[in-house]
Amino acid sequence: MVSEKKILLRVVDANFNRAKEALRTIEDILRFIYSDKALFKRIKTIRHKLTNILDKDFLKLAIKQRESRKDVGKKTEIMELKRKGINDVAFANFQRAKESLRVLEEIFKVIAKEKVEKFKNLRYKIYTLEKLYADKTKK
Repeated sequence: MVSEKKILLRVVDANFNRAKEALRTIEDILRFIYSDKALFKRIKTIRHKLTNILDKDFLKLAIKQRESRKDVGKKTEIMELKRKGINDVAFANFQRAKESLRVLEEIFKVIAKEKVEKFKNLRYKIYTLEKLYADKTKK
């Protein structure tokens, strides 16, 4: 049987990666489609802060628990294929980033309480930036 620590490390690995990938997607939309230097930099800063919350040894330990070939959730959902435009892509990735940070926040309540506020603060910054993005892209 797999230990709880190994399972939690898998959850951390998946959600850490999910949050970083979502933030990078938003970054690239802001950079290449909207040429919005200010919002781009703010998202990039959040991605870098996220990266700095976990040290390299912890990340290596989490990566060792990864089992992507056995992951029952890796299939692409039909909803993901129904994006109508770049703003749908951005919206989905804002949701993905917030949800992943919330999972990290909850998991770290069990494994390293001192990191909880850092994840929470990043999540709230994303709420703010999502609103700025929405205001920017109103039709």
